[in-house]
Amino acid sequence: MGADIKYTESLTAYRRRKTRVVNIGTIPMGGEHPIRLQSMTTTDTMDTQATVEQCLRMAAAGCEYIRITAPSVKEAENLQNIKDELRKRGCHVPLVADIHFTPNAAEVAARIVEKVRVNPGNYADKKRFETIEYTDASYQMELDRIREKFVPLVKICQEYGTAMRIGTNHGSLSDRILSRYGDTPLGMVESALEFIRICEEFNYYDIVISMKASNTQVMVQAYRLLVEKLEEEGLQPYPLHLGVTEAGEAEDGRIKSAVGIGALLEDGLGDTIRVSLTEEPEYEIPVAAKLAERYEERSSHVAIPKLEQYPINPYAYKRRETQEVHTVGGSNVPRVIIDLSRANVSDYKELKSIGHFYLPEPDKWTMNDQGADFVYTGSSPISFMLPMGLKEIVDYSAWLNLQDQTNKFPYLTSAEVLTLSTTAKPEGSTFVEVWSEDLSPELIQLFKAQSNFIAVLRTRNEHAMPAIRRIFSIFIAEGVKNPCIVRRDYGVIDSESLHLYAATDVGGLLIDGLGDGILLGRSLSPELPQTEELAALKVLNALSFGILQAARTRMSKTEYISCPSCGRTLFDLQETTAMIRKRTDHLKGIKIGIMGCIVNGPGEMADADYGYVGVGKGKIALYRGQEVIKKAVPAEQAVDELIELIREDGNWINPMEMDLLFK
Repeated sequence: MGADIKYTESLTAYRRRKTRVVNIGTIPMGGEHPIRLQSMTTTDTMDTQATVEQCLRMAAAGCEYIRITAPSVKEAENLQNIKDELRKRGCHVPLVADIHFTPNAAEVAARIVEKVRVNPGNYADKKRFETIEYTDASYQMELDRIREKFVPLVKICQEYGTAMRIGTNHGSLSDRILSRYGDTPLGMVESALEFIRICEEFNYYDIVISMKASNTQVMVQAYRLLVEKLEEEGLQPYPLHLGVTEAGEAEDGRIKSAVGIGALLEDGLGDTIRVSLTEEPEYEIPVAAKLAERYEERSSHVAIPKLEQYPINPYAYKRRETQEVHTVGGSNVPRVIIDLSRANVSDYKELKSIGHFYLPEPDKWTMNDQGADFVYTGSSPISFMLPMGLKEIVDYSAWLNLQDQTNKFPYLTSAEVLTLSTTAKPEGSTFVEVWSEDLSPELIQLFKAQSNFIAVLRTRNEHAMPAIRRIFSIFIAEGVKNPCIVRRDYGVIDSESLHLYAATDVGGLLIDGLGDGILLGRSLSPELPQTEELAALKVLNALSFGILQAARTRMSKTEYISCPSCGRTLFDLQETTAMIRKRTDHLKGIKIGIMGCIVNGPGEMADADYGYVGVGKGKIALYRGQEVIKKAVPAEQAVDELIELIREDGNWINPMEMDLLFK
């Protein structure tokens, strides 16, 4: 590991970062305490009974901290009624007040709840999307103004023993921060540090920090940079609250959350997590628990040799430089390979599950935006001709007996390839398996000599991500330019764990620019009917494309940046998201932000192409990027108006045409 990497003690041995302990009610965070789980209510904070009932459901699901929005003083004051009723009913889960824009509400809440969350981007600043040139003197005047508004809250928290989360959001950076630092991880970090420095000036240390973004690359880079900057400035090692904002719903929301949160947990960062899903808050807790549980015994896994250097910049995305082999590596998007070796595919129509459709009447193939690039068939090559957009990989022993050795590619183990003479090695594109435990100088030299080799990286270690990251690091240090496929097999596993684990193991590498393809596998019963086998392949195919999209490395479908709903939400967020998805999910690469209120939009959908934001009861604002196009559209017309906006920009595709094509 390079000497300039300070955000983690080790990139190969799991060591959780040592932090201060922050007491939040009866449940302390940080230090040696477990990774804590939390969520946020979606009820109206003024509806005491509804909020209490939801809190009880959250607590029963295992929620250890419950966040409740307090957009104004009246909601902040009602937190007392909510707290009293919860305690009366035997629920002692610490409460967190969520504050935006209103310091006076924060000051009320800090006297009631166990923790307050403030957003540096809008606690004392305002966002008008203006670029202002600041001199050092004018910038300092702004900092003095912030200090004047923030110090009273610090003193109240000290007096009442209230903890504080300083929570930066990528999408709500102030105009002042944007003007000096830009829309960057550094800007996010500096936004929080301004508030932390004030806290330490007053010897107030009961602080938790978060760096949330809907862009997983930005989110991971910001947390890493934060830890480095805290150490550089000699500030306290505060606990970290991890989360990906507006992750979305269903599998997409879980994949996106796991890519961002999992990448940081792998490096020992994170003391509490919140998985933001557009679902009822109690459903977030089991997902968060699955992510956290994976690290309870992580230190007991087989030791991975230490990295002496890490040639990747962890604070800025840059894809590893590789040479192109066939269509893998180089400037190509990462490829998806589907393991058909146990599927016994014998008919054209069975490839529909991986995005390739045979149309018998015109006798031609077509594919959708999630059509797999390769299939691995092991020792049983497919007997019919594959579509032009799909290539086949076959075990070397079976490949030797094929008549067509040009359109089917051999797959060799490292033992096989090392025992072959130079003249016997395949000359065309060749996939070579590399286990982390078997990487040798001889194998490294062979890859350097064979520009036609594509490495398939695997590990037997349960701590998979750092084990495979070590191979990448050695390849970069040794000048190996061959493209690399990341292969992970999960054995017998439930569907949700599969999504979370694969998104962590592969997504955590992709975020650092490591990986030119993905090959996932899971064990299924040999007696499984063919229809269920194909359905399982469809899941793996969708998961593979979902991970690539969540890591921002290959966009293949519509992306929804939807907030998880809270008491500020001005419409039924779950129903609206489902309605928008139903009518737009065929639009490849379009990003649509769906925000319940103006607090989370338009800032939180900073990189969305279009936005749907609640601005009043029954009123929706529609955005193109960050520009308001329509300010107060009646909710019953808003989805139609959104589609018309997309149509005006030439980005609309008729779904009827898509249905006919892939029927």
